[in-house]
Amino acid sequence: MSEATPLDRAFAAMEASPEDDGARLRFYERLADAELFLLLEKDIEDDNISPEVFETSDASFVLVFDTEERLSTFVGRVAAYAAMSGRIIAGMLAGQGIGLAVNPEVAPSAILIPPEAVGWLRETLTHTPDEVEARPESFSAPAGLPDILLTALDAKLSTAAGLARMAYLVGITYDSGAKSHLLGFVDALPEAQSALAKAVNEALTFSGIEAGALDVGFFAASDPVAGHLARSGLRFDLPEPELPQDYAPAPPGSDPDNPPKLR
Repeated sequence: MSEATPLDRAFAAMEASPEDDGARLRFYERLADAELFLLLEKDIEDDNISPEVFETSDASFVLVFDTEERLSTFVGRVAAYAAMSGRIIAGMLAGQGIGLAVNPEVAPSAILIPPEAVGWLRETLTHTPDEVEARPESFSAPAGLPDILLTALDAKLSTAAGLARMAYLVGITYDSGAKSHLLGFVDALPEAQSALAKAVNEALTFSGIEAGALDVGFFAASDPVAGHLARSGLRFDLPEPELPQDYAPAPPGSDPDNPPKLR
């Protein structure tokens, strides 16, 4: 029996607590972040893909698996597939009226996700945080945040290799008197700031914290604020970027802003 995957564990937690909205949200977060293997009718042609479509009396579904082994077990033969994240597949299916058949018949996490839920996931993933300007007055150690949010942040930031050196979570008071929590990134790549802010927003959303708020800021290591963050904050180290590899064409679906086209 194959080892349980993160998706299996999230599914089991959701099934064990059907009334727990937080467990359901965390399952969908794992689905969005996971690399999935989409079964295709035929090999990819240029940037166009033709998924296998499974029809039921209620809806149509494409078939995805969270390991290559599970896809092979289900098909029982050599088959074409495309590997991409769940968030890219959700975006690709937006407005198509097609759901997701996840790990059908081959895993404890087998589930049919209807088109409406795929649409909800896509909408949730495309939400962007608001931008505001505020002047910090003082910093303090973070307090009162649930462990589930800290775990979600750690998981999100572990996938952001090379996008920033580190991040600090602090309590913050602004010159207006407003109090909040801030996740301050140090030496983030300018072009990655929007993606990092969005990742933090997703961690908050999928943690199921009602009316929660977490501010995000970006600072150079030479900025005096970075020193305050280091003295008061909970530190998250982001992974180092991988060493450069020989160039190879990017596979379809690797760019969230340029998803493959359905045929």
